[in-house]
Amino acid sequence: MNIKKQLNGTELTLSLSGALDTENAPKLEEVMNESLTGVTSLIIDLKDLNYISSSGLRVLLMASKTMNRQGTMVVKNPNEVVSEVFEFTGFNDILTIA
Repeated sequence: MNIKKQLNGTELTLSLSGALDTENAPKLEEVMNESLTGVTSLIIDLKDLNYISSSGLRVLLMASKTMNRQGTMVVKNPNEVVSEVFEFTGFNDILTIA
């Protein structure tokens, strides 16, 4: 998995590509832990993400809880496979998906 970070003031965009799975979820969690201080708007762009596992969902849930306390979080551009995982697990009711 590749993570591209773009900080614009207090808005952070994380663009993910590849697979967000058990092997890669800790990497994303580490990036978020290092990057969310002072951020009031988090955008997670999944346009190039082709797979997400339960470990990846856990990291997104943790980020959502953090951002609920300090601002907003939007998940953008999930492909059909990732969207089906969100729907099946109920994450489409938890996350703001655009």
